[in-house]
Amino acid sequence: MPYGRFQMSDSHRPLTHEMLPSPPLPRFNAARQRWLEGALIVAFWTLITVLTIGRGAFTPRGLAEGLPPGHILQALLESSVWAVITPAIFWFSHRFGLERDSWARRLLLHVAVAVLVATAFDLFGHLTYLALVTGKQSGYTLMQSFLTFRFVDELIVYLTVLAAGFARDYFMRYQERQAEAVLLRTQAVELQAQLAEARLQTLRMQVNPHFLFNTLHAVSSLVERDPRGVRRMIARLSTLLRYTMERTGEQEVTLQEELDFLGGYVEIQQIRFQGNLDVRREIASDTLDALVPSLILQPLVENAIKHGASRTEETGQIDISTRREAEDLILRVCDNGPGLKGTTPEDAFPFREGVGLRNTRERLLSLYGSAQTLTFETAPNGGLCVQITLPYHTHADLHTALELST
Repeated sequence: MPYGRFQMSDSHRPLTHEMLPSPPLPRFNAARQRWLEGALIVAFWTLITVLTIGRGAFTPRGLAEGLPPGHILQALLESSVWAVITPAIFWFSHRFGLERDSWARRLLLHVAVAVLVATAFDLFGHLTYLALVTGKQSGYTLMQSFLTFRFVDELIVYLTVLAAGFARDYFMRYQERQAEAVLLRTQAVELQAQLAEARLQTLRMQVNPHFLFNTLHAVSSLVERDPRGVRRMIARLSTLLRYTMERTGEQEVTLQEELDFLGGYVEIQQIRFQGNLDVRREIASDTLDALVPSLILQPLVENAIKHGASRTEETGQIDISTRREAEDLILRVCDNGPGLKGTTPEDAFPFREGVGLRNTRERLLSLYGSAQTLTFETAPNGGLCVQITLPYHTHADLHTALELST
């Protein structure tokens, strides 16, 4: 089907804002992320509590005498305190990350805080054990815990939580960088689309004054000879100008619309040449819905008249034909002028492109890239033929491509 070919060349077409990919939405907002982290912290320390109680229950003494309720309360209390301070440890790891410029000082800070917290927790565990399990009092102090290194188990726990905090912080930064990268890519695509649209619009707007100037020149040439014809030419010109103003933002139109516009321009030229210009059209019916660049045929016909039909002693003849070949659309404009014979690079139209033809070539390249061609060849009657080949596509194909891209 024609869409397959058009899809391959679609990367050469200017993107519109409707075709731009939307940036991915965050999977969780800040509130939901906090709730999720809180749930994970509670689940983790609940699991630690269950494992601690289970380890005590399966000791020889626990199997023989049963686990005292004080052990269970102590495990629940210690795990609860760890769960409460875990977010604080996460904040501390984020606030004092190990960046390259100050990692040594911050590492010392983390070691000092880890030892302090672990020592305090060892003392807290000892006091809760005495209060909930044995019911005795003890002169055990914070200094004793520090000097006897009894805080090593709590230190390992703290460092484990701290490492989890660093991992969490690095993961969140990675997500932020990914989101920023996606946003930058989206902005780059938008900028590229805007630049492409601006460039195409500039090329198209260059064609309009060029077309207007040449048409006014044609009108002025008949002011004295054919006033009635001039009035008809001005009426047709106003229609054409209204069309170009209404279609300023459109880069592509259907071939039927392009031919309707071209018909008004051809009528102006036929009035100018007073019956010495014959324009024939051979349009395949299956090409009328195809999309073509706006004002793509008018410069070709204008050059065919200026450099071809107007240079023959016979009646000037312009042949406009369109056809579809597989997945290509062929647009062809031929004249019966001198063609390529007897011309030099200095004055020959094919060798020195004017504004209209040069802009036509650049617009085709911007819209379709390597999927288009613009070629010259000698016509069967000795004149010149200009042929444009571009991917065949319709509004339906564009709609299908947009749906598939989203």
